[in-house]
Amino acid sequence: MSRSWIASFAAVASLAIAPGALAQSERPASPRGEAATQVGGEWVTEDGRTRYQGGKWVVIDYGRPILRGREDVLGSGEEYGKKVEAGAPVWRVGANQTTRLSTEAPLVIGGQRIEPGDYSLFVDLAEGAWTLIVSTQARQEQFDRENKGAIWGAYGYDAQFDVVRAPMTVSTSEHSLDQLTIVFLDVTGAGGKIAMGWGKTLAMVGFELPAQ
Repeated sequence: MSRSWIASFAAVASLAIAPGALAQSERPASPRGEAATQVGGEWVTEDGRTRYQGGKWVVIDYGRPILRGREDVLGSGEEYGKKVEAGAPVWRVGANQTTRLSTEAPLVIGGQRIEPGDYSLFVDLAEGAWTLIVSTQARQEQFDRENKGAIWGAYGYDAQFDVVRAPMTVSTSEHSLDQLTIVFLDVTGAGGKIAMGWGKTLAMVGFELPAQ
């Protein structure tokens, strides 16, 4: 299973930023990345042309930190997750701005339904037991220390805005993903999986499309 995960992640990572799109001096230390899929549509053939019609986008926008030689960025024991949380109560699932989930379709994650809209994503980290958090808490697009009504990263995270807390399946790969990568896996007309990998840790959670 780990080999197929690595192959999927590597393919997405290669497309995150087009080669040559930025000069080396302009490239951020943790480039933005995007995982995207389209669901709920159907393939239609008209006049000899086939196209996907009626699909709705599900997109995750996130910062993609790089290991840069670090071998155990998540740590272990009581220190598990402390490095990436960097003083926040949960992980922003990336770097810089809070990770964003935008969905045009209703989704069911961990048995809990969310309506189409824009959400913040976090992960509550425990060794071998990650919990995905979908939240309505407002985000800052640019860091502003004076803005108390929206968060930057996961600093100021407030659980009262949580709409989903879903346990993730965590596993270990024999290979190490150098850059944090989020992808959609096994997507069908009924749903799929959100998968996250960094270093040798892989985590995923299923989502469903509710019956119309």
